[in-house]
Amino acid sequence: MTHPIISYIRNQTNQKINYAEYMAKVLYDPQYGYYMKQKEKVGKKGDFITTSNIHSIFAKVFCSIFHEVITKNNLPFVICEIGGGTGRFSYDLLKEWKAKYPESYEALSYYLIEESPYHITMQKELLGEFNNVHYSPSIEHMNIDVFEGIVFSNELIDAFPVHVIEKQNNVIYEVFITVNDLEELMEVKAPLENKEIQMWIETYGPKLNNNQRIEIPLAMQQWIEKISRSLVKGAIFTIDYGYWNEEWQHPERGDGSLRGYYQHQMIDDPLLYPSDMDLTTHIQLDPFIKIGKEHGLETQLVATQDQFLLQAGILNYLQENYDPNPFSEISKQNRAIRSLITDGMSKAFHVIFQAKSLTVTESLSFLKAEKEADS
Repeated sequence: MTHPIISYIRNQTNQKINYAEYMAKVLYDPQYGYYMKQKEKVGKKGDFITTSNIHSIFAKVFCSIFHEVITKNNLPFVICEIGGGTGRFSYDLLKEWKAKYPESYEALSYYLIEESPYHITMQKELLGEFNNVHYSPSIEHMNIDVFEGIVFSNELIDAFPVHVIEKQNNVIYEVFITVNDLEELMEVKAPLENKEIQMWIETYGPKLNNNQRIEIPLAMQQWIEKISRSLVKGAIFTIDYGYWNEEWQHPERGDGSLRGYYQHQMIDDPLLYPSDMDLTTHIQLDPFIKIGKEHGLETQLVATQDQFLLQAGILNYLQENYDPNPFSEISKQNRAIRSLITDGMSKAFHVIFQAKSLTVTESLSFLKAEKEADS
């Protein structure tokens, strides 16, 4: 049976589509998109795992951070998580908030923004005990007159559709996808004509070497603009893996970062297993911060995830009591903490904390302490 994406490409005037359109179709199409399918994607039976699914300690740390930001800045108790996946992070955070901050729990409203019908079902089943959880298909439909509070996402932006370009003999080409006579997906290149991509390169970079390929995340730019328009006052916490412009210059980045994840295996060819494979890219950190600033989002901190968790006090959760049972909750939590601060996976992620209309030095106590130590 012919895959729908092949039929879709065949029906195009030039019988080709760009990578952003390809990713939008195979990941998000309502009928056959990877994220729309009724199948497990996160965990042992899925294709990848996220840090929020390792242990509840991850959400416990962010619970304290969110509470501090909200109370110190007199924000409403509103948290909006975008792309909540299985709902594990929100579940762990709400349980911790209820236990640790009972005086404000009744005032807390937790919004989950999710497109995947499968994940929405999972979230509602897991979070059924909480009456302060609200579901929305987009941040614009949250039904809040004035949105002030916290926006949180974990491994969301890396799955946004991207364009792919390549520089050869000092000419920049855009990479497109077509279908050969054997009904197989294949790449073709054409000199770059897309004005938005040209403007991105001129404005945000990075400078490309010959034979270098890179992704252009126009959807990321649109997302930042949307968040800024929606959030009147508050904080944005973004967790994802990415590279700085300087790092994109390294020879090992020459092939770009677009990859697939299929049954926990990294797949170099993004055209394999369409609709059955997760596709992901490293975000461009310099443009992310610059675009945010252009739209009123002031970056307070960028740190690798392990550094951030250490600064935020994750070691305070270590319990030194000897426990001979390796399967006890104490042992599991201690192992999770060690994993989160030593594992290469955690070192690969960045935590970006941005603020809109907040008092910079009062947002987080450990940032204030760090600033005083540096002065």
